[in-house]
This record gives sequence, structure tokens and C-alpha cells, in this order.
Amino acid sequence: MDQHNHSSLAEFVFLGFASVGYVRGWLFVLLLLAYLFTICGNMLIFSVIRLDAALHTPMYHFVSVLSFLELWYTATTIPKMLANILSEKKTISFAGCLLQTYFFHSLGASECYLLTAMAYDRYLAVCRPLQYSAIMTTTLCAKMAAACWICGFLCPISEVILVSQLPFCAYNEIQHIFCDFPPLLSLACKDTSTNILVDFATNAFIILITFFFIMFSYARIIGAVLKIKTASGRKKAFSTCASHLAVVLIFFGSIIFMYVRLKKSYSLTLDRALAIVYSVLTPMVNPIIYSLRNKEVIKGIRRTIFQKRDKASVAHH
Repeated sequence: MDQHNHSSLAEFVFLGFASVGYVRGWLFVLLLLAYLFTICGNMLIFSVIRLDAALHTPMYHFVSVLSFLELWYTATTIPKMLANILSEKKTISFAGCLLQTYFFHSLGASECYLLTAMAYDRYLAVCRPLQYSAIMTTTLCAKMAAACWICGFLCPISEVILVSQLPFCAYNEIQHIFCDFPPLLSLACKDTSTNILVDFATNAFIILITFFFIMFSYARIIGAVLKIKTASGRKKAFSTCASHLAVVLIFFGSIIFMYVRLKKSYSLTLDRALAIVYSVLTPMVNPIIYSLRNKEVIKGIRRTIFQKRDKASVAHH
């Protein structure tokens, strides 16, 4: 059997958007609007939190880091997806595909860790308010954020190395909307059971453990909220918890189904739909849920705008 290794396989062809047909233009516009909203929303949140001294607290520090992360997380896939929708030649080099896969998974793992850190921060604030300022210091906050990035970027290295050593046949068509481990493994010319097992173990460790800690933190938070005597206080706290939990459940629900499995794929259509959820929808919703629904952030946006306006007025006069 004549097999070609990856050195002779110069590029891959995406088939994820091959059958969109006459809705191609609408799909491009919707995805572009979602991307622009994500970029503008996260840049606004990051800038306001950094510029407004009143928002220099651990909670908002984590929110700003999340916004910064989402800018890069979406940049790894959406621009290429937009190009593929319009282009007749939907290709990517072998090295480019591996890099896209690595950065997408490293940033995704960083987000899992960061959401866990944010849940822990909220747990301390609600359940241990008297010790909160002593425990969640600026130094600890910075170390936790840095650890999220470092651990996230270390996690997918073994998976990428294993995929880079696989022999690929002449068939180079990726049945997905961006490069990822499952569609790449389906193109390999040899048994990939080791790769699937390593992927499963890595993803299960990252996703399930972080998800468990997040749910445990929110369970403790909800328990504390139920003890609040006033109905208005309980309603306000539950409103915040419910919106945060909704984002967590959507994000983790989709990535658990996609990556914590011992099969390459259940359904190509379902895989693509889930990919849209965790690569486009969740980053777009995060600024709204974590920040724009928050009165303190809205006040911070107004203060920042008025301060700039006042400075411009003084400079003009």
C-alpha cells in the first residue's frame, strides 16, 4: 500500500462550508457581525477595567483577563472561517493546521482554568466574605491568572506532537470548519487509538476536573444565597449566578460532548454545530453576561467616556 507522510501532504482542504450554497453571503455576514461584536465587546470591557481604578478588584481583574483571552481565542479560527466561506480555495498548510489546532486548544484550556479561578473568587467573596480580602490579594490574583495561561499552553503539546508524527494519505479533505484533533485523526493512514486515548485522557483531565470545581463552587454559593433573608437579595444573587452558570453549562456542555469521547466523531453536522457554539457563540455572549449586565461595569464605561470627554474639552480650551 502506497502511503505518503505529512511531508508530501502540503495542505488540507476544508469542506465544512462546502455545502452552504446560496446562503453563503448571509452566513458570512452573520459570522462577521458576531466576530465584530465579540472583538468590540471584549476590547471595551478590557480597556474600561484597566482604565477605571474603581474596577481594580480581583473579580474584574479576572473578567479583563477573560476578555483578553477571548480576543485571541476567536482570532485563531474565525478569520480563517470567514475567508473559507468566500474563497473557492479553502486550504491551509500542514504547519498552519497544526498551529491553529495548538493555539485553539491551548487558549480553550486556559479559558477552562480561568473560569475555575473566577468561580473560586466568587466562592470566597460570597461564602467567606470576612477572609476574602486577606486571601484574594493582588499577588495571588496575578499568580492565578498567570497559572491559567501557563497550564493552558502546556496541555495540548503532547497531542500536537503525536498528530505531527502521523502518516497522512493522499486524501486531505477536512470535514470540519477549522483544524482540530478529531478531523485530523480521521485522515491518518494508521491506527490512531493511542492518539484518541491520549486526547481523551488530556481533555477529560482538563475539562471534567475544572467543570467539577466550578459546579462545586456554585453549589456552595447557591447554598449561601439561600440563607439570605431578604427576597430582593436572593433574587439579585440568583440572577447573577444563573447567568454565569448558563454560560458555563453551554461552554462546558459543548466541549465535553465534543472532546471527552473515545470516538473520532458521532455526527459531522453535530460536530460543526457544537464548534460554532464554543468557538463563536460563547465568546460573543461572555462580555454581555460577565460585564455588560453588571452595573459597576456600566458605571465604569460612563466614567471612562466622561473623563476622556472632559480631558478633550480642557485640551481644546
